[in-house]
Amino acid sequence: MAESPPAATAAQSDETAKQRRRRASRAAGPATATTDATATAVTARVELPADTTPRSLKPAAPPPRRQPNRRLFGWLAAASGFVVAAVLAASVFVLVAQQRNGDAVLARDQRFVDTASQTVLNMFSYTQDNIDQSVNQFVDGTSGPLRDTLSQGNNVDNLKAMFRDTHASSEAVINGAALEGLDDTRDNASVLVAVRVTVTDLDGVNKPSQAYRLRVVVHEDDNGRMTGYDLKYPDGGN
Repeated sequence: MAESPPAATAAQSDETAKQRRRRASRAAGPATATTDATATAVTARVELPADTTPRSLKPAAPPPRRQPNRRLFGWLAAASGFVVAAVLAASVFVLVAQQRNGDAVLARDQRFVDTASQTVLNMFSYTQDNIDQSVNQFVDGTSGPLRDTLSQGNNVDNLKAMFRDTHASSEAVINGAALEGLDDTRDNASVLVAVRVTVTDLDGVNKPSQAYRLRVVVHEDDNGRMTGYDLKYPDGGN
C-alpha cells in the first residue's frame, strides 16, 4: 500500500510559494536595504561666539617709517661742515698767498726800477758844494762791471776834478723808467731810464737841457740789496 508524503514536505512547498509571491510584488531597485541613519541627511550647526560681529574692512596702512639715526646724522653733518670749512679756508689761504706773491713780485720789480732811477740821478746831480758827497754816493750804489770801471786807476778822483773844473751845477730829472727784462739766474734786471739834465754855470745861467736814454742793469745780492750793476750810455746803446 502506497505511503502519503510527509507533512514537512508540504509545509516547505507552501513557504516556497509565499516567497515567490513576495518577489513578484517587490518594486524595482537595489535589493540592499538602507538604514535610517544612512538615508537621513546630516545637518551640522556651527555657533559663532557672542562677541563676533561683522566689521567693515579698512585699507591696509603703510608700514611705519624707520626713525633716522639722529646721532649718526649729527656726526655726518658736523663732518661735512668741517670739510666745507676746511676747503673754504684752504681756498682763501691760496688766494691770499697768491695775492701776497703777486704783490711781492710787483714790489721787487718796482725796487729794480727805483734803483736804476736813483743810480742815474746820483750820476748826473751835483753842486759845487757837494761834489765829493754826490760822487761817493754814486760810487757806493754800484757793483759789478760798473764798480770795477770806477775803481780803476784814479777814475773817482778824476770825476770829482772834472765836476769842479766846470764851476757849474747839474740837476737831473727822471722823465720815465720801465722794467725791460729780468734775469732770475743772476738776479739782474734791465731797466730803461729817460732823464733830462740841466747844467747851470757859475753865473747862474741855465744851459739848454739835454735828454738821455740809458739802459741800467740792476743787481740784487743775497741780502736783497740792489745796486747799479752796469750802464749803457748814451741813449741806451749796446
